[in-house]
This record gives sequence, C-alpha cells and structure tokens, in this order.
Amino acid sequence: MTPIVSSSWLAQHLGEPDLVVADMRWYLDRPGAGREGYEKGHIPGAVFCDLDGDINGREGPGRHPLPERSQFQLAMRELGVSAGDRVVAYDDAGGSIVARLWFLLRYFGHPPDSVAVLDGGLQAWAGALEPGLVTRPPGDFAAGEPHRDWVVTFDDVRRLPPDQVLLDARTHERYTGALEPTGVRAGHIPGALSAPWAGNLGPDGRFKSPAELRRRFGELGADGGNTVTYCGSGVTSAHDLLALELAGLPGARLYVGSWSDWAVRPDAEIAVGEAP
Repeated sequence: MTPIVSSSWLAQHLGEPDLVVADMRWYLDRPGAGREGYEKGHIPGAVFCDLDGDINGREGPGRHPLPERSQFQLAMRELGVSAGDRVVAYDDAGGSIVARLWFLLRYFGHPPDSVAVLDGGLQAWAGALEPGLVTRPPGDFAAGEPHRDWVVTFDDVRRLPPDQVLLDARTHERYTGALEPTGVRAGHIPGALSAPWAGNLGPDGRFKSPAELRRRFGELGADGGNTVTYCGSGVTSAHDLLALELAGLPGARLYVGSWSDWAVRPDAEIAVGEAP
C-alpha cells in the first residue's frame, strides 16, 4: 500500500483477512462523540480506535503523549492487528486525526507499506455503513523499538539551529493568537511558520498531488530532513508529516508535546500575529 488509499481501493479489498480497518473519529470539543458516531454507522468491519484511550500515553508532556512500546503493542493486539496485517485508518476530518495512528504504527516499526490513511476519509466512502461495535480476535502485533529520532522535545525545539524549519499545523487563527480553544496561552512558537494541515487537501477533501505538496512545502523552505512539525498536542501535526511523505520529502520530525507542552511552561516565549 501507499501512505494513502482511495475508497475504491478499500472497497475492493474490504473483508480480506489481513486487512484491518480502523475508525478514529475524534472531536476536540465533544468528548466521546467519535465513538457515538462510530456506533451509529461505520465502514463495514471497521474497529474503533480511541485517540484518548489506549493509544494515548499515560506519562509525558502535552495532552497526547506518545504511548510506551508495551502499551501500544497491547492496544493494537486488542484491536485485532497482527504482525503481517495491513492497516487502513480513517476519520471524518480530512485525515487530521488518523494521521497520528499512521505515525504511531510506523514509529513502532510496522512496515511502511502496510499502513495507510483513507484519502478523503469517511466522506469519500460510497458504500453502505454498518451500526454497532465490531471486535476482531486478538492479534499478535509486535511493537518494535521506537524510532526516537523521529521526535523532538521542548528543549530540542528551543535549540533548533537556524537551518531547521518549524511548521505549525494548527489553523492560522490559532497560529496568530486570534483564537485558542484549549484555554492555554494563545500564539505560536517564535520562529515557527504557519502550515495548517488543511492546506494539504484539495477542495474535495483529498490530499493534493505530490507536485502541489512539494510546491507548498518548498515555499515554506521545508524539505523534510530540515523540518519539525507541531500543532496543539501532536496529533494534527502528523498530517503535515504524512503530506511531506507524499511529497517525497521524508525525514521530518514531530514535536510531540506541541503547543499543549510549550504554552504551559512559564519560561517559554510565545509570539503572536503573522510571521516576520
């Protein structure tokens, strides 16, 4: 599989024993609404993966710390994922939530060609939906040693050299400080550039072409290897990582704690308004 698959591809392969489909709907302002939506209707055979549940770390900076290796392994096994399985995940938010699962599976060593995001999400699915809760037999997923060099910490971000590009994947209103729905300080990390995750998508809600994405990131000076992304809590910033991968610009790193880590630290400077 490529990092994204179409709804027609999924319809063709749905029901294959080594394919796990995961629904990962989640809403910042409506706790529990993702599961409720899943139970009302989901892609047939899809299991529900809870962003705030077992894949969310129990310790660490920010609202969504990375899970420990054993915790993530158990969570994937309980979803029915085995070592040789392909995983296709979707949400109804342009892939902005489910990109975190795409990142985590690869972070813990699942083969890159066995992890994909449904392009266009649930809205692109033309087939019927089924209600209720789906469970699969426990899998034998084996989490590998995490790629710790794929992530950066608060101190790493403070010490980023001038040739590194820091991208803020939140909405532009949050970047400028005009809006901050979480109640922490408003603004952005000094030196960061605004790169809202939604800018990776076309009008149809699907990812732009690789050429368009390369042009977008090129205008920001980001070539993947020189790039760090962040967002509110390290979730939607994975969307920029996925888009960089699609653009053929791998190697970007994730600031996991993101704004939920930075803004609560009294010694962390913030900037507001447009980038200079």
